[in-house]
Amino acid sequence: MKILLRNLSRETTEAEMLSLLKEYGDVQYCKLVMDKATGKSKGFGFAEIPRVGEAKAAIKGLNGRDVGGNKIRVKKAEKHDERSSKKDSEAVPKQSVWPKRVPK
Repeated sequence: MKILLRNLSRETTEAEMLSLLKEYGDVQYCKLVMDKATGKSKGFGFAEIPRVGEAKAAIKGLNGRDVGGNKIRVKKAEKHDERSSKKDSEAVPKQSVWPKRVPK
């Protein structure tokens, strides 16, 4: 299950984010989104936890948790098609929200 972590401190690192998630099980993928211009964190990231039960436990356990002075928000990530099915007034501009996977 793909999950979205928001409201992360700009100082939170990808390694710290991965460490938080590993408390709940195996993490297949973890990516902190960075600003291309500044090279600093944008304050959110994505992760994929393959076992649904572990992913749900991570969402429940981390949502609202204080991390680096910020109360983070964690939820199941919506795919692009799910986001674009909202009313036109609520629609988010079309853009890819999933980081590209790097081949092993």
